[in-house]
Amino acid sequence: MIISFPIGAFVVFNSNIGKEINFQYPLDGVDIFLGGIGFKLPVHFEIGDGFIFLWCLYLVLFAISLSGPRLNMMKSLSLLMIEGWQNIKNNALLSMITWFSILIVFSVIIDFIQQGFGINIEPPASQNRLIQFFQITTSPLSEEVGFRVLLIGLPLFAMFSHKASLNHFFKSLWHPSKNLQVTNYKKVIVLIITVAIFFGAAHIFSGEPWSTGKFTQASIAGIIIGWVYFRYGFAPAILIHWATNYFIFSYVFFISEMTQSPITAEFSDPFSNTLEALLLIAGLIAITIIALRYIRSKKESTLTQV
Repeated sequence: MIISFPIGAFVVFNSNIGKEINFQYPLDGVDIFLGGIGFKLPVHFEIGDGFIFLWCLYLVLFAISLSGPRLNMMKSLSLLMIEGWQNIKNNALLSMITWFSILIVFSVIIDFIQQGFGINIEPPASQNRLIQFFQITTSPLSEEVGFRVLLIGLPLFAMFSHKASLNHFFKSLWHPSKNLQVTNYKKVIVLIITVAIFFGAAHIFSGEPWSTGKFTQASIAGIIIGWVYFRYGFAPAILIHWATNYFIFSYVFFISEMTQSPITAEFSDPFSNTLEALLLIAGLIAITIIALRYIRSKKESTLTQV
């Protein structure tokens, strides 16, 4: 993931994926989401300038997540080995990687099942790969603010906040479960699922739509990212979305440029297959551990009641 930062910068500033255009190509607006409603913000900028802004923002969030909120990633991993999985909350990047790998497991399962029924997941057509990569880089920020912060963070603040402080308001949007006194988790789960369904529908109805097969996959991703946002905060939530977009596609476009092969071919190259296998293994381990923890907690609860 760290190496993907310079890899992505190379793709934008030194590759030829744009063919007739380069990073100096001007754009007359950027697509954003407010409350799930997409529209174009009329600002004029070059692709390179917009990319650098986003690149720096993600790098800052990555550095913040690597070092906290309580312990840096290496110390959190050490505690994880010694004391157990509950220490995942000590580091945002560790939480992000765990749930990102779980998201990959569910995405692969959904795609496999849907293909069995003849339902394929087809991305929107793109006439230029450089513009496509910029849009892929933009989506995590615009969609996480529009769907998670505005549609989950604001309602949770309205339901569970007991302060009127502006400082408390922004802290609650940054990390809801840490700063809000949540008394009804059923409401939280219903809200997360509802927004996730809206998130899935937006992928096939708004802007440049995906095929209908994307609805289920995006909805499940919305549930996972929504839970991560509530439980672990905005930084790991946006980085999960960043990982599904920028992290993966930076390598795909880079390999395509180096080998002069079509983009679709790079999703089946040895690197992509190895990366997917590692994420699937990590995701299956995480799901197993979470399931075992849940079963153990239920048993302990039963014994305590007895």
